Amino acid sequence: MSITPFITVEGPIGVGKTSLARAISEHFQYELLKEIVDENPFLGKFYQNIEEYSFQTEMFFLCNRYKQLEDINEKFLQERLPVVADYHILKNLIFAERTLKSSQYQKYLQIYGILTADMPVPNIIIYLHASLDTLLQRIELRGRDIEKSIDPNYLLQLSTDYDAAMQKFEQEHPSIPVIRFNGDQLDFVQNNEDLQLILNKIDEKMFIKGV
Repeated sequence: MSITPFITVEGPIGVGKTSLARAISEHFQYELLKEIVDENPFLGKFYQNIEEYSFQTEMFFLCNRYKQLEDINEKFLQERLPVVADYHILKNLIFAERTLKSSQYQKYLQIYGILTADMPVPNIIIYLHASLDTLLQRIELRGRDIEKSIDPNYLLQLSTDYDAAMQKFEQEHPSIPVIRFNGDQLDFVQNNEDLQLILNKIDEKMFIKGV
């Protein structure tokens, strides 16, 4: 392999990122990197009062994701050990731009730029998307107390923001393929055929890209 595989799975809350990343990890025998969510002490308060707790929430996520990616780079990618992550660091900008005040966002962008300047980039991004009904059903099904107060309108806007961010990413990074899967049509958790379809598509894309 000329390039060490580094795959990231992205999409809005509840779409199944971690489940798919875990399945990819098991199938291809890649190291699994999971984002820190429940450990964020501000997240529950954020869902109840977005304006009040947005900056603390986003800074916690940014610093922890930076540390995770720094560790994964040193311990795995530099040792040519493949990795699949259930997030891409770009998600920080998606959430921050939506929730932070203008003055806060400008400061956030400066910090983000410094931290991500020499961060490893993925070879392939898998983008999961789904309708609001599907996202709400899956959030309810997994039953996290911290997510029970999520505003459906916020979730709907977040999905729109993700679509825009992925289109922008493809324009700015044409060498990094984005593979899209519709969560309304594919249930890779309950249906093994759907999972195999996704895995085959990833395998095909990695062969074409030479990873």
